[in-house]
Amino acid sequence: MNNLRPADLARDHGLSTQAVRNYEDAGFLPPAERTASGYRIYTPAHAAALDAYLALVRAHGHATAGRIMTAVHAGDLDTALLLVDRGHEQSLRDRDTLDAVRRAIHHLTIETDDTAMVSGPESWTIGELAHRLEVTAATLRKWERAGILAPARESGTGYRRYGADDRRDAELAHLLRRGGYPLSRIATVVEQVRAAGGTDDLARALRDWRGRLTARSMAMLDAAGRLAHYLRVRES
Repeated sequence: MNNLRPADLARDHGLSTQAVRNYEDAGFLPPAERTASGYRIYTPAHAAALDAYLALVRAHGHATAGRIMTAVHAGDLDTALLLVDRGHEQSLRDRDTLDAVRRAIHHLTIETDDTAMVSGPESWTIGELAHRLEVTAATLRKWERAGILAPARESGTGYRRYGADDRRDAELAHLLRRGGYPLSRIATVVEQVRAAGGTDDLARALRDWRGRLTARSMAMLDAAGRLAHYLRVRES
């Protein structure tokens, strides 16, 4: 077994020696043996543990990576693997949400093209919008309370008036709601549409989102491989 100094691990991973010692103290690395004079003695197992931890940070974030490694070192492999599985589950939910939003944006774009030549009022009443979506006025008011819709109000009467952007947001919410998405998540998506300035800019943002999801999935694959390697080293 080749012994390693803290400086060796630090140099090979682009860290400071203090960071390596901190990771050990936090339980992210297995306890190191000490020389008679108190210096830490690291081994290839510690190097494999550090590889696994840093890869898990890239894939799951610092907090989850730390919990995974401390569970491994506590002998609780089931908890460690559960945390890994939950990360993959979240990634799958994110992909499902991305695909649902992408389909909804595509649907809205087609509808906009199909109805671009149809004249109509600049703003709609709550009844007109409810009829268009085949929902109740109470449903639209519920979406408003959830932050999905923000219609203007007529001066004097206070009646709601839904402009083109409001109708777009309502159509998007209706599509996502039919897909089973909760109002809180729909509100986040609609806010992204507003911030992007419309569906065209959001479509570009969705491509960037997909790229980030792909990068995270690749990081998860790498982390899983490095964690599996460390577990084999521990067993031997």
